[in-house]
Amino acid sequence: MTCGIVGLGLMGGSFGLAMRGYFNEIIGIDHNEEHKRDALKLGLIDRVGEFEDLSGVDVIILAIPIRGIIACLKQLADMKLKENCTIIDFGSTKESIIKECPSNIRKNLVASHPMAGTEYSGPMAAVADLYENKIMVVCDIENSGDVQKERACGIYKYLKMRVKHMNASEHDRHAAFISHMPHIVSFSIANAVLKQEDKQHIVTLAAGGFRDMSRLAKSNAHMWGDIFKENKQNLLDSIEAFKSELKKAKNMIEEEKWDELKIWMEKGNELHKIM
Repeated sequence: MTCGIVGLGLMGGSFGLAMRGYFNEIIGIDHNEEHKRDALKLGLIDRVGEFEDLSGVDVIILAIPIRGIIACLKQLADMKLKENCTIIDFGSTKESIIKECPSNIRKNLVASHPMAGTEYSGPMAAVADLYENKIMVVCDIENSGDVQKERACGIYKYLKMRVKHMNASEHDRHAAFISHMPHIVSFSIANAVLKQEDKQHIVTLAAGGFRDMSRLAKSNAHMWGDIFKENKQNLLDSIEAFKSELKKAKNMIEEEKWDELKIWMEKGNELHKIM
């Protein structure tokens, strides 16, 4: 089989690196010339191609921002693809992608979200084991073709991933709380500290806790802005839930309800018992 990867950043690049030997040929497509050069030099792909080359591949991976994925799907719908071509998107939200996927290629699409990644971006950030032992969420699988389901399942097995099925709206709600809202919190912490502290004090005093909480603020602003826009209402709901808990903590501290605060924190400890 042959594969075309659209987007040669962390996700697409790591996929290409991990799938060496599985496909006869991996073609890389990216609008960024430097990304194409780096991906080729690092051995993430076999050759650089053009979008039109996707008409001749068996598997297409869309590892780009959500609106880009939707635009690609519309372009692919107008192309003559191989009969059983399998299209896998790695979008961080699923509902808009599935809704806007042209009907003539819906059976080709296996809408997936790999729960993997780092705060880094670009081909240089690619690692071969990024997907290993991670969850791949597959949404609305009943609308994908049998051949496409089988191929995607084989790919995820090769990557040593665990597959979980959800409907798209359920996925987007959960992703807002578990992934998207923590990024907003991290960006908020980073901006709050930058407004209050000078660089020297940040470098001197920043320890493990601050580094852990602010790590996500290294994430690509363009990509995450796209995700926040697509999942706006779910994200707003998760921010409101977070604000409610933060307000509780603020009130208990103001009113010196230290015993209540301790119970509240102990309740929060329970999260890591299930992780």
